[in-house]
Amino acid sequence: MSTMAILEQLNDLMWGLPLIVLLMGTHIYFTCRLRFPQKNLFRAIRFSLFCAGEPSSGAESPSTGEDGRNLSPFSALSTTLAATLGTGNIIGVSTAVALGGPGAIFWCWITGILGMATAYGECYLSLLYRQKRKDGVYTGGPMYVLKNGLHNNRLGGFYALCTLAAAFGVGCTTQANSVTGAASRSFGLSPHLVGAVLAVVTGAVILGGIKSIGSLCERTVPAITFLYLFGCLLLLILYRHQLVTAVVWILKDAFSFASLAGGVAGAGLQRALRYGIARGLFTNEAGIGTSAIAAAASHTEDPKIQAYVSMTAVFWDTVVMCLLTGLVIVCNMLYDPASTAGAAETDLTAAAFSHLPYVGDAFLTVSLCAFAVTTLIGWSYFGEKATEYLAGSRGIPFYKLFYVLMIYLGAIIPMHLVWECTDLINAFMALPNLFALWALRRQIKS
Repeated sequence: MSTMAILEQLNDLMWGLPLIVLLMGTHIYFTCRLRFPQKNLFRAIRFSLFCAGEPSSGAESPSTGEDGRNLSPFSALSTTLAATLGTGNIIGVSTAVALGGPGAIFWCWITGILGMATAYGECYLSLLYRQKRKDGVYTGGPMYVLKNGLHNNRLGGFYALCTLAAAFGVGCTTQANSVTGAASRSFGLSPHLVGAVLAVVTGAVILGGIKSIGSLCERTVPAITFLYLFGCLLLLILYRHQLVTAVVWILKDAFSFASLAGGVAGAGLQRALRYGIARGLFTNEAGIGTSAIAAAASHTEDPKIQAYVSMTAVFWDTVVMCLLTGLVIVCNMLYDPASTAGAAETDLTAAAFSHLPYVGDAFLTVSLCAFAVTTLIGWSYFGEKATEYLAGSRGIPFYKLFYVLMIYLGAIIPMHLVWECTDLINAFMALPNLFALWALRRQIKS
């Protein structure tokens, strides 16, 4: 049996009904237990935009905290968005529709709506159980929640190990590989050249540490996000006559039991659930816990404040970005079926953007490259924190060197293999994080 076949079977097992029920059950439970924290979404957005620079009690620096080493709430949010906004919103949605049908868009969106409550809980616990180093820098995340909250250092180590693997998978290979495909298709560039450039650019930033990462993300993430959203809105205007039909198709397919006639009960629904929730989890990471790693670096002393701010990352990432990308893809499937016939599972977004007047292919390629670079930078921090937990600060230089090398290697690895590995790593990360959430659920206050 080939490696690909083994990975596909493992993912079918890990992403079967039990994990889907556990994830959605967790989202629903915390939504209800915390009395629908999503209702404070717009207050949280307003705070993150206009009040995030306010220092916490005793702080001197409005942007980085009491000693200039920690992040403001907005910088922590930007670092989270840098890691989550990327190929998951563009290529990930394409693979979700190709493999799970248009209905996967609905389940991806639901994962985002309900996942905001789970993200709130993750970030709350992360601030509650984070540690402060001798140099005044806060460090935290699910591994420290497992260690300090549940006194289970082994499980914390397992989560950190999974995070390290995800940094090389989610952070490196998916981003570099997606950029390579787009750059080769649009500009005919060599994968080796693209990989080398990405490695050099990313390496130059991550060597500067968390301050350099947070500063870059704070300046660039909002700009490229709104630019991409503008392109999606232009396309939806072009596809306006197909929009209602596309929405109906998505909703019908989301609850399709057409496979009952073939004797496989709910297989169509299960595929939509599997790929919709898996890709939703990949892009917003609610349930994985990585956003809590960035949240822990905030100078904010009140866990509720940072938890609400960090919760908005799921909204922007999945509720807005993934939904608009999905609508654009499905509308194009109705508008120009020939452009999607026989298209690779990663090319549906490119087919839709090809109809953007004058600049379609170039616009998508530039957007994808910009998102990929910020994701590479954001995920480098998550992997760095995992390395610090496992090997201390002495292991960080070796991690950064290997991370940059993996960016280059990721540019030339087959794409389908990359996504299968990513799904498997996400499943393994979700399990200890969800265990901590349920075990410490009474510690989380709304």
